[in-house]
Amino acid sequence: MALDTKQRGVLRNMLLALLLSLVVLAGAVLWQPAALTPLAQPAQRILFTLQWDAAVLACLVLAIGNLARHRFFTPADIDGGGLTPGTDRAHVLQAVLQNTLEQAVIAVLAHLFWTAVAPRAWMAAVPAAVILFVIGRLLFVLGYRRGAAARAFGFALTFYPTVILTIAGFVCLIAGTGASP
Repeated sequence: MALDTKQRGVLRNMLLALLLSLVVLAGAVLWQPAALTPLAQPAQRILFTLQWDAAVLACLVLAIGNLARHRFFTPADIDGGGLTPGTDRAHVLQAVLQNTLEQAVIAVLAHLFWTAVAPRAWMAAVPAAVILFVIGRLLFVLGYRRGAAARAFGFALTFYPTVILTIAGFVCLIAGTGASP
């Protein structure tokens, strides 16, 4: 089956984001900067992760606030999507919010899972993943109206670090090379 132009654009941008995600996360794990390596106790590692994940939370709060602000100032949307058909802008903002919510939930869970099972020296992957998440969300939002290919890089830059940390976390868990209390 031949891919059309949009599909090729999506594939290209998703592969670029995957490559960037792999390079950044591997770099963070191999570099092991002391400033981004929390103390050994599990509670300190969890605190470290949750502090970084405040940026993920901020992305979600901004998406909610953006839709709420639009609805407040747009009479056709003020009653909400459950009571009105909604404007095109409200539909886009709702789609961005829904995707951001989904991405935020799995990202925070993946970061906490990684924190629980990966070696302490590899904790710099969490800030790296969070930074990729924030950049990805920004690019996703900026590209959304221009179509699938334009938002694919941002989507993938949000999603792939989560997938990579989850898979790598399972490898650590199975191999028994992970964190210890």
